[in-house]
Amino acid sequence: MTLTHAAGSPVWFELMTTDPSGAEAFYGALFGWTLQRHDMGEYGQYTIFQLGGRDVAAASPLTPEQRERGAPPHWGVYFQVDDADASAAAVADRGGTVLAPPFEVMDDLRMAVCADPEQAVFMLDQPRQHPGVGAIREPNAVCWVELATRDLARAEAFYAGLFGWTMGDHQASPPGGYRIFSNRDGMLGGLLRMTEEWGDMPSHWSIYLQVEDVDATVDRAVALGGALCFPAFDAPGVGRIARIDDPAGAGFYVIRFMEGP
Repeated sequence: MTLTHAAGSPVWFELMTTDPSGAEAFYGALFGWTLQRHDMGEYGQYTIFQLGGRDVAAASPLTPEQRERGAPPHWGVYFQVDDADASAAAVADRGGTVLAPPFEVMDDLRMAVCADPEQAVFMLDQPRQHPGVGAIREPNAVCWVELATRDLARAEAFYAGLFGWTMGDHQASPPGGYRIFSNRDGMLGGLLRMTEEWGDMPSHWSIYLQVEDVDATVDRAVALGGALCFPAFDAPGVGRIARIDDPAGAGFYVIRFMEGP
């Protein structure tokens, strides 16, 4: 049975890396993902990660343009839309930037690369033959996405207006510190206000992967060549969380929920 997603939901998670083969080995061993490799010609190899035969994420080499502007290895988030062209126009109207206008990706999807008013990059995904991930919100799959932003109110207005999200407070966070967004697929992710402790780090999207044991996952990631970016901690009312950098430096969170998000 093919998993379907509502408009506004995160539907694809893509690692852009300097070391695709290293990423295959690392994530395959860490999460039990299997691989489907696709030759993209001049763009290199595109690897689709699968969990139990269902698409869960992908990896691709950083593009020459990304390398030229100094983009580090990173995870990107795609959000489903009904009309990529109309949504891209809405991004510009709302103060964002369309970095790559809508284009067709074979017969799979129509997409655009965009940035919000603080220049956090995200993708629009109008599905054609590819419906997005087939595994989400389960162990060893992405379960949450999160925007780190310095202007929480502006980010909320931008994304809620663009994707039609319903916004709510996080019960365990101080007022003005965190907002949860949801749609008919349920709670999808959050908007986190960056404080002075973040220094000059730019606004960005991150992914969370659900695991059974955060500490064991961290130990395994380090043994596989990754690095602990932020030590494991218990978030009241949420669960246990840690941030890991893969061997090429792309960061992601792992989480074990106290209860479902």
